[in-house]
Amino acid sequence: MTRVLLTYSDAYAHKVQPYYDAVRSVGLEPVGPGADEYDAVVLCGGNDIDPAHYGQEPDARLGELDPARDVYELDVVWAALRRDLPILAICRGMQLLNVACGGTLKQHVDDHRNGMHGVDVDPDSLLARVTGETQFEVNSRHHQVLDELGEGLVVTARSGDVIEAAEMPGKRFALAVQWHPEDLVATHAPHRALFTALADTLKS
Repeated sequence: MTRVLLTYSDAYAHKVQPYYDAVRSVGLEPVGPGADEYDAVVLCGGNDIDPAHYGQEPDARLGELDPARDVYELDVVWAALRRDLPILAICRGMQLLNVACGGTLKQHVDDHRNGMHGVDVDPDSLLARVTGETQFEVNSRHHQVLDELGEGLVVTARSGDVIEAAEMPGKRFALAVQWHPEDLVATHAPHRALFTALADTLKS
């Protein structure tokens, strides 16, 4: 069976069941951190990224850090990009992908930790083709967002001035979203579509 690496730390292991369920729901086999054979990567949500990785000093509102996780996941991303493995990056994962490509983050924004809100999607984007939508509701559970884009990334969805999705057109499949689609696969078609698209890419 096609194997998908899920990246997370031991501290977040109790929160990752929705990722496992979402990946299994589209016929893929999820494997945890440390697996050495896999066909695609899902970069999961979690703690803040050490701003040293994008050349900044810590903001006073910076959250919990996990240096070992940062190093491991950056290595995973760089290897996946070199091999052109499909990548679905979620919340922290989107931020990690941006940093891995040389981008930066805004270390804190207000009013994005909870709730549902709409996003506007670029109609010419992979995200629009995958979901079949240019506007839909997403869940919000973060306090950091993308700032300067990393090399190869383009913005494909926004909520006001907040970047909500980005992708890498030059890659086989590299799609990043700031929300948590793994929590909505059973109830919201656009979010399940992200995992279905990952599976379809691996079958093609």
